[in-house]
Amino acid sequence: MKYTVSIEVALPREKVVQLLADPAHLPKWLRGLVLHEPLSGEHGQLGTKSRVVLQVGQRKVECTETITRREPADLHEIPKTSVVHYDREIVGERMWSAARERLTDAGPQTTLWESENEYRFGSLTMRLVGLLMPGAFRKQSLQHMQDFKAFAEQGKDVREETS
Repeated sequence: MKYTVSIEVALPREKVVQLLADPAHLPKWLRGLVLHEPLSGEHGQLGTKSRVVLQVGQRKVECTETITRREPADLHEIPKTSVVHYDREIVGERMWSAARERLTDAGPQTTLWESENEYRFGSLTMRLVGLLMPGAFRKQSLQHMQDFKAFAEQGKDVREETS
């Protein structure tokens, strides 16, 4: 299953990229995040492997994330014409996914964030879920992007929301 979602963030690209790359901010916008810890390498750097634990409904999902592409390596003073690439592979129990993030200038104070996502499932149940409910995966990806936008633009923290 593959899909692409995108969103515009009303901040300069360099600021958006730096907020996305800072591990201290992850719990503020990544809904359900319990733990994100590097197993090898430095957070967000090419080749880094991290243990990620998410609370999804009543269960905890654990996976390993590997940074497979980060261009440019230095996120300061990025040339205006450059596209920032940040790709990751996520492997969990009977599931593999890849997220390919592209960030471009959409205007003087606006960033376009495009996220191409791919999923492969190792169990019949998850294959059926992917086949019958592909919109749920797309909706979750877009929710994470909207949560990031609210955090970046307005300082909103998903942990402070009331149900």
